[in-house]
Amino acid sequence: MTEQIQKTLRDSAALRWTALLLLALAMFCAYIFMDILSPIKDLMLTQRGWDSTAFGTMQGAETFLNVFVFFLIFAGIILDKMGVRFTAVLSGAVMLVGACIKYYAISKSFMGSGLEAWFTNNLNHIPVFEQLGVSPFYEGMPASAKLAACGFMIFGCGAEMGGITVSRGIVKWFKGREMALAMGSEMALARLGVATCMIFSPFFAKLGGVVDVSRSVAFGVVLLCIALIMFVVYFFMDKKLDAQTGEAEEKDDPFKISDIGQILKSSGFWLVSLLCVLYYSAIFPFQKYAVNMLQCNLTFREVPAESFWASSEVTIIQYLIMILVAATAFMSNFMKKAKVKYSLLTLSVLLLITYCYMGYMRQSAESIFAVFPLLAVGITPILGNYVDHKGKAASMLVLGSLLLIACHLTFAFVLPGFKGNDVGGVVVAYLTILVLGASFSLVPAALWPSVPKLVDAKIIGSAYALIFWIQNIGLWLFPLLIGKVLDKTNPGVTDATQLDYTAPLVMLACLGIAALVIGLILKIVDKKKGLGLEEPNIKD
Repeated sequence: MTEQIQKTLRDSAALRWTALLLLALAMFCAYIFMDILSPIKDLMLTQRGWDSTAFGTMQGAETFLNVFVFFLIFAGIILDKMGVRFTAVLSGAVMLVGACIKYYAISKSFMGSGLEAWFTNNLNHIPVFEQLGVSPFYEGMPASAKLAACGFMIFGCGAEMGGITVSRGIVKWFKGREMALAMGSEMALARLGVATCMIFSPFFAKLGGVVDVSRSVAFGVVLLCIALIMFVVYFFMDKKLDAQTGEAEEKDDPFKISDIGQILKSSGFWLVSLLCVLYYSAIFPFQKYAVNMLQCNLTFREVPAESFWASSEVTIIQYLIMILVAATAFMSNFMKKAKVKYSLLTLSVLLLITYCYMGYMRQSAESIFAVFPLLAVGITPILGNYVDHKGKAASMLVLGSLLLIACHLTFAFVLPGFKGNDVGGVVVAYLTILVLGASFSLVPAALWPSVPKLVDAKIIGSAYALIFWIQNIGLWLFPLLIGKVLDKTNPGVTDATQLDYTAPLVMLACLGIAALVIGLILKIVDKKKGLGLEEPNIKD
């Protein structure tokens, strides 16, 4: 009887994984909106006059307030002081507000309005930021891109606040249990949002044969409404957990500024942060240009309008197959019977081949890049489970860096050689994208569960916030840099599908090399100082 009374929500595997599912679904919706314009970069040029610099500046604006107004640091303080559930709902509301502003900026209602005239004539010169070369606006930037950047800044505050809150929430529900598996699974599900975005953003933009880029953004806004609902449901679940455990929402041990100093003194923290910014800067900014990169490096033939492969139905069918690929691969990790496990894996592989074939027949760069998270969904739980029971987190980060370097160099030098070979080029693209996605899965499974080993439990929120802040510097800088490098290395090119991406891809590969060096140093420091990064999370 006593044992039943002491049991809490997080002691139930079903309930703690339900809490995880709520958080993951909310971030799934956030990831879709984050890259909602990435698959239609070419349409943004033709429909709204955004060149690569305007596109990159707007995309980089997502992290501007987080980096230069230190919003992420404040978000960490809010998280440590107010707790997970309050911060989760706040982040959902902030994301939705920013998304609505971005939608209006790209909608036809904005075109020709007095607000468009105001943005055209203003925000061309931002004192201090312009002198430092970090202004989110510039003279000649389209008015729609300026207002979209403003909305994206606000969205970015909510998204990054949500990111650190979800990480803290997982620690709260899974510490001492399968934490790496939980973090890896959450990130794998959330990143299915990338694939969803790649498939449905162009679908909605071209729906009915009439191009309207604002429809894609509207799709993202609706999903963010769902994300807010997920956070509200989690709020009540988390509140009940605290009532059972008698824990207050972090208010008994208030945040102190000196806590930040405690975090910054950790050499392990700095190495993990540098590894994070280098690795994520080579992935997230790339996602924003990946579809256009494929359009430039692969040869696509026009699909007849009356063909099944050009229909709206095939988009839905392909997406359903993608969900089945992810579901069967993910579920196979939790099957104890070998026969069931390998049957699901076989089915997943067959479905993946079917998906890839459909992407090829559709002659669609968006569909090709949408495979990015699929292999990760299958192997992330395996990696997370391995870190939980065997350790070797730092070694996994080194392996991820090696794969990252190989993939970007393949995109830069191997893929262009297949231009004109429509089958060979697509095969190389698919394989490289799948491996890149797999390398990305090493980070959530290995890096994020390592943070609680480096700092005190009561300041985990601030530690995650500092890492995200450092990461956001890269996420602000590199979309902007890629856009500027593309314009500089492609003078006079007006066709968005004829750009040379070699220089930006080499730049991203260099980030991978730097991440590899930091990863090796981290292994040495871990061995000398006994940080425990190579040790399992669950100890017998």
